[in-house]
Amino acid sequence: MSFCGIARSELTMVLKQKRVRKVLTSKIRQLYDIVADIDGLLTEMETEFYRVCIFGSARISSDSAIYQQVEKLAEGLSRLGVDIVTGGGPGLMEAANKGAKAGSKGAWSIGLPIELPFESDANSHLDVKSQHRRFSSRLDEFMRLSHAVIMVPGGIGTLLELFYTWQLMQVNHIKPRPLVLLADDESWQQLMEWLRKFPLANKLMSERDFSMLKLAHSVDEVVKILEVDINRFRTENKDGNRKRKSADQSSDE
Repeated sequence: MSFCGIARSELTMVLKQKRVRKVLTSKIRQLYDIVADIDGLLTEMETEFYRVCIFGSARISSDSAIYQQVEKLAEGLSRLGVDIVTGGGPGLMEAANKGAKAGSKGAWSIGLPIELPFESDANSHLDVKSQHRRFSSRLDEFMRLSHAVIMVPGGIGTLLELFYTWQLMQVNHIKPRPLVLLADDESWQQLMEWLRKFPLANKLMSERDFSMLKLAHSVDEVVKILEVDINRFRTENKDGNRKRKSADQSSDE
């Protein structure tokens, strides 16, 4: 027996697949809601230590000026007791983690590597590593862990991280935080000019949206911007200056 040329057995299979798809779609939406709720609760608990995410290219070599600048920045922040969070890979991520380890005064060097077929394992300068299979979960952990975000030059992945952070701040899905673009050349300046001349000028974004981006040309400028927020955080959170355990001790709890 057939229906419109489709065998009954095939039709039954199609109907079963539709029911299964409907159930699975419903379940995955429920899981998204559960994960969002848990993520929100964990975010509220991130009040012990100030953390800065540094996003940048995996392709920049260690002999470049920006690599050395990022390493210097991370080392300086680490000396202030600030944790450094990166994607845990090579290039400018490695520079940040390397600097964090060099300047550590009890601060942590944290990496969130992503599983990619064309990229090697995480860099060797991490106290804490949290591996991810998907960019979506990785981006959300970046947002949960961080209290400030620093953008250094990069490609598609770095731009994704910039605009994801910015979008969440715009719609209040994450708490306001410093979002600083660091470069001693025109790499971010040209993007800022385009944003000003097209989206902002045509009222596709507001002045408030645009003002969330802070442009810095030196390590000292970045530190100056962040110091205000670091002091505010430590004043508001009594645990913000608490002596921490080692990464190994904390992972056992």
